[in-house]
Amino acid sequence: MTRLSVSEARAILPEVLDRVASGEEITITRHGRPVAVLLRPDSVRTRRAEETIERAREIGELLTAAREQPLGSAGVSLERAEELVDAVRADRDRP
Repeated sequence: MTRLSVSEARAILPEVLDRVASGEEITITRHGRPVAVLLRPDSVRTRRAEETIERAREIGELLTAAREQPLGSAGVSLERAEELVDAVRADRDRP
């Protein structure tokens, strides 16, 4: 990835934009620190799509693993669950 200072980029901005349009990614620096990256809009969409696909794959793996494991105990008895639901309903109905 090419690095240019703000002043360098400003001096050759049309060339910088042509390079970005052709697919090059350019980092703009200020006092030696990166402050911006110029890249084509379609490369941003492609990266987002790839990230989304990867997250979906990970979720699929988690679902597959969850299907293979038996369910554990609920942790709360049916009676206690009903008490909690009743308490929530009572609080909700209060003015």
